[in-house]
Amino acid sequence: MIVRTLKIVRNVTFLLWFSASLAFSAIGLGIWAMNLSLKVATMTASAASTAVRHRRQIAKAISREKAKGRLRRMMVAVPVLGSGVAISFEAYDYYQWQEENAEGTFSDYSCEVSEITAEVMDEVLQELPELIRPSPEMVSSKLPACENLD
Repeated sequence: MIVRTLKIVRNVTFLLWFSASLAFSAIGLGIWAMNLSLKVATMTASAASTAVRHRRQIAKAISREKAKGRLRRMMVAVPVLGSGVAISFEAYDYYQWQEENAEGTFSDYSCEVSEITAEVMDEVLQELPELIRPSPEMVSSKLPACENLD
């Protein structure tokens, strides 16, 4: 009888200990899962905020470039002042390019500009009224002939 009672006490003790372990493990895993959920929510909110901020910065940069382009077009439209302004803008662009390409020459710059111009020429020409729109071939003939830079 005593042996049987000791076995029952031993089994009950083991079951209580095992149940307590499982309960504490479940509580710990629940807390861990909640902590991870909070971290994910925080990171998601941060990523969304960053995306909105970057979208605003990009939109602002695009607006600034469009405003610069409008201002340049308006200044170039004035006959005498326009020629000087156009030369000034081109010189400024060349000096900026030269800072990035210290070994480059003016002909290298001209070739790079003409290559980029050729890429966007169709878009720009389509924006012009048909009455004053030059043909792409006429514009291409005015661009300097260059070897492939690559």
